[in-house]
Amino acid sequence: MSRRRKIIEREIYPDPKFNSIVLSKFINTIMMRGKKSLAENIVYDALDILATKTGKGALEVFLQSLENVKPLIKVVSRRVGGANYQVPTEVTPKNAQALAFRWIISYARKRSEKTMTEKLANELLAAYKKEGSSIKKREDTHKMAEANKAFAHFRV
Repeated sequence: MSRRRKIIEREIYPDPKFNSIVLSKFINTIMMRGKKSLAENIVYDALDILATKTGKGALEVFLQSLENVKPLIKVVSRRVGGANYQVPTEVTPKNAQALAFRWIISYARKRSEKTMTEKLANELLAAYKKEGSSIKKREDTHKMAEANKAFAHFRV
């Protein structure tokens, strides 16, 4: 991270199908080796599966599952007087969204279904129902922060 000047944020354009910037960022996070069209196909097919399984709007279900996974607090390692402390800190909305993306995608990739479309759809569905690995990760993060609440005074 540069200490000299402010980082200029690039403009991200909304996705073509749902006209959503959040979904566009999610597609960019899924993308590997610059294959954006493949990432778009995976995400849109997964959203179609979500829409048929839930009977609600695909984007609505996606955004709700993302909200369910976003962490409120996390622990940051901080060195004070020769000892490392896990200091609980609040998560900025931008960072919370990035963490939620990362957790959903990583746990979707670890699932046992056959295609990435099915894996992603089922992970998003599990997150929508407040169950599954990504929700467990969020709960573990919150528990860790709660357990280390005594070190909150070391916050930067």
